[in-house]
Formats: sequence, C-alpha cells, structure tokens
Amino acid sequence: MNVTTTSRNVKYFTRVTSLVALLLTGTTLYAAEPPAMTEEQKTLYAVGLSVARSLSVFDLTPAEFEYVKLGLTDAQAGKKSAIELPSYIGKIQELAKTRRKILGEKQVGAGKDFLEKAAREKGAVKTASGMVYTSLAEGKGESPKADDVVKVNYRGTLVDGKEFDSSYKRGKPLEFKLDNVIKCWTEGVQKMKPGGKAKFVCPANLAYGDNGAGEQILPGATLAFEVELLEFKSGAPAKPVNTTPVKPVNATPAKPVNATPAKPADPVKK
Repeated sequence: MNVTTTSRNVKYFTRVTSLVALLLTGTTLYAAEPPAMTEEQKTLYAVGLSVARSLSVFDLTPAEFEYVKLGLTDAQAGKKSAIELPSYIGKIQELAKTRRKILGEKQVGAGKDFLEKAAREKGAVKTASGMVYTSLAEGKGESPKADDVVKVNYRGTLVDGKEFDSSYKRGKPLEFKLDNVIKCWTEGVQKMKPGGKAKFVCPANLAYGDNGAGEQILPGATLAFEVELLEFKSGAPAKPVNTTPVKPVNATPAKPVNATPAKPADPVKK
C-alpha cells in the first residue's frame, strides 16, 4: 500500500464521519436484541455492532449517547432535523480527533508501566532508544542491515493484549525494506538472524507517535510485536505490500499516522 500514515488517518476519520452521516439519514433501530433472529436479522444486528465500534472513538457518556440516539430516531422517523448536517461534517471529524487524542492520553500511563514491566522480564534488553528487545529463538547467519529487504511473519498487540494485526492470520509473510518501517522495527530486526524470533516492545516515539494508526492504535500507544525473521536480501527492491491489517487497523505499523492500523497496521511506512 502506497499511502502515508497521515492519509490513512484522514480516511479513518472520513469513514467515521460518513458512518455517522449515514446513521443520521436513516437506520432501523431495535430497542433490544430479538429473542430469536433470522440470518437477515443477525446481519442487521451486526450493523449495530459495527456502528458501536465506529462510535467508540467518541468515548460517549450515557448523556451524550442520548443525543446520538435522538439524531437516529429523528432521521428514522423522517422528522425535520434540528441542524443542517452538511455544516456539521467538519465538526464531527474534529470531535473524533479530539476524543481520540484524549483516549490516547489516558493510556500513556499504562504504556509506560507495560514498557517497564517488559524490561524486567528474563532475557529482555532495553536499548538506548527506549525499545525493549527480547530474543525468543536465535537464528543463524548474518543479521540484516537497514537498507536490506526482509521477509517476516509478525503479530502485533496493544498493551491490554488485544491483537491488532497478524501476518499469520493473513497467511502471508510481509516483505519490506528495513529502513522503510517504524523505528522500533528498523532497530529490532537488525538484531535478528534468519530463523530467529523476537519480541519488541515499542514506545510511541518509536512507533506511531502522537498520531496513532487506524482504529485501534491510539495516539501515544505503546505496542508489542512478536517478529519472526524468515530471510533477507541485501539491497534488493521490496515487493509491493498488499495486506489487510488490523492496521492496525485491523492497524499496519507505519511511521507516524480502519491507522488501518484502519485497516488494522503493518509496519511499513505508508
């Protein structure tokens, strides 16, 4: 994917705004889950779950959610809206960005604690940059350099253990130029050898920074990756990356962004 991290975030906020706008122009509402559902009803129920996931960025209080429901019910009933929706599209995007930033700030402390705990684990090494590197299995041969092209399998998780991306689940390793990824990966993979496996714990400044990535990787997020180095090629051009994360956002660890990651997020700079 040849898009920037910033453009991924723009697409994410645009998607959130479009979904809110769609909801305000008409949606079937259910007060509660029906006792028994047909496949079509289950699909409609899934729409509701998807809506809730997209609204999570706003971190709504119960009182605020009442206004969301009011917009939904007015639109569904065909009532004249209390506002002109087009004039609020920009405000919806700004509110999403502001609330997302606040959510990220709330997790900064948890990220710091996670990083410190990881540094105390057996075999862990905290580098000068601040990342924590732990070898899980040693490989053989030479280590790649920053300008080499590497092929890896990996799994990315948030500090709460929630997986946001996995090449294993996609069934396809990721190939990329090592100096074209987040700093944590550029540093960590150079410590590995083919056939080796390691765990990286990446502070935000070595991952997605204050932008985050996609739906799941919030601004200021500390991330953990299990990385398996399959092989590398010296100075060879990388093949085009075409993955659907978990990005990260499903997030992709790219350098500071349904994030995508976002899709969720592979670590290549977008």
